[in-house]
Amino acid sequence: MTVLLAPAHWRDLPQLVQLEAEAHPHDAWTEAAWWGELAGDRREYVVAVDSAHPGGEVPGQRHVLGYAGLDHGGSVADVMTITVHPAARGTGLGRRLMDHLVRSATQRGAEALLLEVRADNEPALRLYARTGFEPLSTRRGYYRGPSGPVDAVVLRRLLDPARPTEPATPEVSAR
Repeated sequence: MTVLLAPAHWRDLPQLVQLEAEAHPHDAWTEAAWWGELAGDRREYVVAVDSAHPGGEVPGQRHVLGYAGLDHGGSVADVMTITVHPAARGTGLGRRLMDHLVRSATQRGAEALLLEVRADNEPALRLYARTGFEPLSTRRGYYRGPSGPVDAVVLRRLLDPARPTEPATPEVSAR
């Protein structure tokens, strides 16, 4: 499967909301929250689009296989989210989305990248470890779960803004 990364657009909202609800049933962002995220001037969101079906099933709607978001806050950038459609998990798409966020943060001069992840999300924890993130702290009971509160693990990756990187252009082919 060939996937293109492109800037998220308001027309992607129905799929973002649906995928968000499927992937994060206990703490999914609402449509209103997505509107706020996409409107943020420091925020960058990209979607992974199936290049075989770039228009999606509905006219004007792309077939979104995943998404990622970044808050460019100066010397420290925050990963807001990375989510991959269940049908595309295990394909390396999460890694490609993370690599895009790392390049983008580095190009904008960030020295570190932070994120929070559910302590019970083993696939995400493995991805973040493989991409250079290290644990900083734990936030007790930060997330909601079906059987009660779930801790958040705060992770950090140090970046080297002086190191040249490939451009983080959104129209990147990710195979």
